Amino acid sequence: MGQAQAWPLKPVSVAEAEFKLSDGMKRSMNNPDYDPRSVFNLTGKRILVTGASMGLGKRFGWTLARAGAEVILAARSEDKLRELSDSIAAFGGKCVCVALDVRDRAAIRETVENIEQAGPIDVLVNNAGIAIVKAPERYQDDDWDNVYETNLRGPWVLAQAIIQRRLKDGRPGNIVNIASILGMRPLGHIAPYAAAKAALINLGRELCVDLAGRGIRVNALAPGYFETEMNRDWLKSPAGERLRQRIPTGRFGQPEDLDGAILFLASDASVFMNGTVLTIDGGHTAGL
Repeated sequence: MGQAQAWPLKPVSVAEAEFKLSDGMKRSMNNPDYDPRSVFNLTGKRILVTGASMGLGKRFGWTLARAGAEVILAARSEDKLRELSDSIAAFGGKCVCVALDVRDRAAIRETVENIEQAGPIDVLVNNAGIAIVKAPERYQDDDWDNVYETNLRGPWVLAQAIIQRRLKDGRPGNIVNIASILGMRPLGHIAPYAAAKAALINLGRELCVDLAGRGIRVNALAPGYFETEMNRDWLKSPAGERLRQRIPTGRFGQPEDLDGAILFLASDASVFMNGTVLTIDGGHTAGL
């Protein structure tokens, strides 16, 4: 292992740093026209959301579009995105649907290239993910590969494709990785998922160190237990009830409980936030 380089890898001069904050006066208290709520406005932003056909990704896509962004909705089946697309169109929002399997590296690079022909991707929300629940001795190689390729390699290939383009054109970039509290604490019978989410969190921190001085930020959102169509029945089971009792808030999260978090991370409201994990779990991890 080679000698580690001291951070920052590329020193940023005071002049460069001040240039990046050149709009600071616009946000000054001395500016009577400044509205602090404007930092959450996503009008003009193009945001790619993977895994947008169901669960939290579906809610993320709707929320970001409602806040003014042009959202590119990606999922393995484009047909499954139609309901969300229609919902966004109903309030006059902008969205594009694309079929994308994040396990396919070539498809990722081709999709990013096609999307960027209409304009740069300002924000990437790496949401696509799967979980396979088994005892450790029962996992097959295909199980591990499927989880790893979806939850970690896919987000990396997507992030790299967009990073390369933002460094080339000099535009700022923003990557939001959807992690999980299971990337920070064990549960049991979900080893590949927990390992991939832990790696995704650390990937974001590493990219922050490498890219913070070059106009790109990378953060993670780590939800706790949220009720979606994928896990609703299990959460209502006796095992789910025992889990609920361990959450200080006394309930599971609902997708809309993440509206504020995803708006914060995707918008200029979090412009000085980088390499951080935002945990939204009803106090679950704090109460352990």
